[in-house]
Amino acid sequence: MALEAAAGDGNWTAAPDVLAPRLVDWRGRYRGATPLLLLPRTVDQVAAIVRAAGRHRVALVPQGGNTGLVGGGIPPTDGSAVLVGLNRMAAIRAVDASGLTMTVEAGAILSDVHDAARAVDCAFPLSLGAKGSATIGGLIATNAGGMQVLRHGTMRALVVGLEAVLPDGSVLHQLTGLAKDNTGYDIKQLLIGGEGTLGIVTAAALRLVPAPRHRAVAWMGFGPAADGPRRALAVLARLRAASGGQVESFELMPDFGLQLLDSQLGLRAPLAGKHGWHALVELAGPEPLDTLLVDTLAAAAAAGEIADATVAASDAQAAALWRLREELPAAERRDGPAVHHDIAVAVAAMPDFAVSAANSVEAAFPGARVIAFGHLGDGNLHFNVKAPVGPDGADYLARNGAAITDLVYALVTAAGGSISAEHGIGVLKRAALARLGDPAKLAAVRAIKAALDPLGIMNPGKVI
Repeated sequence: MALEAAAGDGNWTAAPDVLAPRLVDWRGRYRGATPLLLLPRTVDQVAAIVRAAGRHRVALVPQGGNTGLVGGGIPPTDGSAVLVGLNRMAAIRAVDASGLTMTVEAGAILSDVHDAARAVDCAFPLSLGAKGSATIGGLIATNAGGMQVLRHGTMRALVVGLEAVLPDGSVLHQLTGLAKDNTGYDIKQLLIGGEGTLGIVTAAALRLVPAPRHRAVAWMGFGPAADGPRRALAVLARLRAASGGQVESFELMPDFGLQLLDSQLGLRAPLAGKHGWHALVELAGPEPLDTLLVDTLAAAAAAGEIADATVAASDAQAAALWRLREELPAAERRDGPAVHHDIAVAVAAMPDFAVSAANSVEAAFPGARVIAFGHLGDGNLHFNVKAPVGPDGADYLARNGAAITDLVYALVTAAGGSISAEHGIGVLKRAALARLGDPAKLAAVRAIKAALDPLGIMNPGKVI
C-alpha cells in the first residue's frame, strides 16, 4: 500500500491491540475506527505520507498524546481515515539558552521539554495536568493554555517558529524563530490552533524564559459574600502592580470545589472558617517575593478585599496548596457526572459572569450544581454543571445535558465570550461553533480550508 511505503519499513501497524487505545478519547466520549496507524520518524516521511494520501484520496488524522478533550485526534467511525502518530518524532533538536529558544519535534512530551529547559537554567512557561503525556504537536494544534497564560500567553505566544507538512505535501520551513519578520502572512499562526485541519506540525521552535530563582505562593479566602470573584480580581490587580507583573498564576475556586476535595479525596481547605470563594496565587522572579506577597495581602485585607490568607513557608507547603487546584478536576469526577464547558469571557466581566451564570443555570435546572473554577487573570472558566445529588445523575444529564450546554453557550455569547478557551473545537463543539461563531470569521476559515486543503484530507470533520 502506498501509505505504508511512504512511512517506511517498520513505521506502520495494523495490530488491533496497538490501535485500540488510540481510537478512544481521554474522556471515553468518542470512539473511531481506522485500518492503519502510521508512525513516521522524519519530516520527509510525513511529507511522503501526505503526498500519497492526496494521490489516493485518503484522509489523515494526526495524533499526539491523545489527551485532547474534544475528540480532535480521533478518526471517524467509518474507518475511512488513517491515523498518523507523531510519537517517534520526539527529539529535542537544539537548545539555545542565550537566545531563549528550544527546537523540538512534534512528538516531544511536555515534561521532557520542561526537563531540557531546566538543564540550561531556563523554563518553558506552559504546564498542565497532562504534561507527562501531552505532546508539543498536540499542544500547538489546540493552542493550549494552562496555568501560566496570565503571564506568558498561550502556545500562540510561545511558538516562535514552525516546521509543518501542508496538505499538498510541501514542507513549511519556519524554524528560525526570527523576532522580526514582516514578509507577509504568518502561516504558522494558521496551523497553531488549527487542530491538524491545515497540515501536520512536525517541529517547533519554542520560546523559553530564564528560570525564576524565587517563587511565592499563597492561598486566599474571600468570605461568604457572592462578590468573592470581584474581590479576587481586585487583589490580582493589586499584586500585579506591586510586583511589576511577576504574577505567574491566579486560580479562582468556589467553596463547592473545596467541599469536593474534602469529601472525595480527603484534602482539607488550608484556611479556617467559611469562605464562599478561594484563590491561589503564585509569583515568580529573580528576587525573593515572600515579603512583597505578605505585605500586599495585608493591604488587601485592610481594604476588605480578602477575609483570610496563608503564604507557603516552604516548597512543600507550596506544593500542597497547588495540589488542591490540580486535584480539583479529579475530585469533581469522583463525585459523579457533569456537563463540562471550557469557556472564556473578558477578564473584567468574569467576576459577575461566574456568579450570575451559575445562578441562571441552577435556576433553570433545579437541583443542578455548578462548579465554576479556573484562570481568573485570563478570563478562562471551567464551567461544569453537575447533576443533582442522587443515584440517577447520568440519566439526568442524558435528558438535560444538551439544554444545559445550550443555556451556558447562550450566556457566554451574550457576554461576548468564547465557547472554547483552551481545549479546541474538535467534534464536540463543531455544531455550536457553526451556530454561534462570527459569520465573517467562519467564512474566512472555510475559505482558507478550501484553499489549502481542496481534497479535504486533513483531519476531516473537525473544527468546521
